[in-house]
Amino acid sequence: MIYEQFVLLTGGLALGIVLDLMFGDPRNRYHPVSWLGKLIELMTPHLKHSVRVNSISQGKIERVKGILFSCGLVSGIALLTITMASLTALFMGILITMILFAITLKISMALKGMEKSAIQILRSIEEGKLEEARYGLSMIVRRDTSNLNEEYIQSATIECISESTVDGIISPLFFYSILGPVGCATYRVVNTLDSMLGYKDPYYKDMGWMPAKLDTIFNFLPARVTGLLIVVSAYMVRADWRNSLLILIRDHHKTTSINAGYPMSSMAGALRVKLEKMGSYALGEGTEFVTIDKCMLALKIMKITTLLFCLVFSIPLILLLSYLGWWHLIFGI
Repeated sequence: MIYEQFVLLTGGLALGIVLDLMFGDPRNRYHPVSWLGKLIELMTPHLKHSVRVNSISQGKIERVKGILFSCGLVSGIALLTITMASLTALFMGILITMILFAITLKISMALKGMEKSAIQILRSIEEGKLEEARYGLSMIVRRDTSNLNEEYIQSATIECISESTVDGIISPLFFYSILGPVGCATYRVVNTLDSMLGYKDPYYKDMGWMPAKLDTIFNFLPARVTGLLIVVSAYMVRADWRNSLLILIRDHHKTTSINAGYPMSSMAGALRVKLEKMGSYALGEGTEFVTIDKCMLALKIMKITTLLFCLVFSIPLILLLSYLGWWHLIFGI
């Protein structure tokens, strides 16, 4: 029984990563996360309070609506996933169950998608198509990219690679390792809610309060683990791992997000570049220029960090939980 549980979870883990690397993300109309986004988009106007009241009362009402919607959606997806996984394990056997686990993990990850987006931006820069590069960057970052020069486009691309190493890869793997497909699916709902509602402007700030808080909580441990693993990855690719650790310790607190600074400062130190969002923060010393080669090295570090996390965290934890009977408790396997 323990052996079957371990094979099922680790097989799903390995197959999910392979599927993502081989196929990337399907077109939006076929992607469940895109369907989820459309549902959130459809519900967003209903989270606004239409009756005219004072601003304080309106804010409280919208916050309550946001809390109820977020918790309901997260709980609903978690319940649906655990039901599907348990029924599949009960009636379909280990192979079909492993495939289901792998597909769920693959849907929750964006390793290939991040690499593809970054390479498209860098290719546009190489071809001198800065407007195209700015547009590509605007699809993956929360900032105005319309006036960014080549250096800042590349810097923002590295920042996005660093952040996505957490919310697009390590966090889904983290929660898969603890809760199987339920964990990574639940995380993806939280992260999607935050990406669509977790803004601080007057329209979203109250209804998006809960998604932003949930995303911060869910990413708290993965962000810190990722920051440290980037240091190790830097050593493995012969980047500056000592500087990576130094900048991680020194600059991780400089970003508005309490999580984003960890992977970004660690990456900035490893590459010896400065990652700067004008008027907000600057991470690293910038002893070397930001270049396309630096961006490509950041992608390499992202992949090695993923591998390290699986080896030092996911597989040992899945094995431990198998011995403790955790997977039987959740899925009945």
